[in-house]
Amino acid sequence: MTFDGLIIGLGTFLIIGLFHPIVIKGEYHFGRRFGWCFLIAGVLFGVASLLVSNVLVSSLLGVASFSSFWGILEVRQQERRVQKGWFPRNPKRTYPWDAASPDAEKQRE
Repeated sequence: MTFDGLIIGLGTFLIIGLFHPIVIKGEYHFGRRFGWCFLIAGVLFGVASLLVSNVLVSSLLGVASFSSFWGILEVRQQERRVQKGWFPRNPKRTYPWDAASPDAEKQRE
């Protein structure tokens, strides 16, 4: 009997569950720029997945890689959730939809 499938499933569940609060906190503190961190992490996890010979570890690194790539999209969607008021905004930041923001003019066009 092998538990590799169950371990990969549990690891996938935990990795995805870990990325959700990272997206929320990252967008809160850094905004959309945080997407670059996910891009870099995704590439690094992907390369590590190719270099590791253990199938279990390689699979989990692959899951982390594609979860990172998915995080890029989620940061943008999180910004929309903040705009709708579903999540708190960072009072120390200006957002693209704020009237005083220089990006607000670009967004209206």
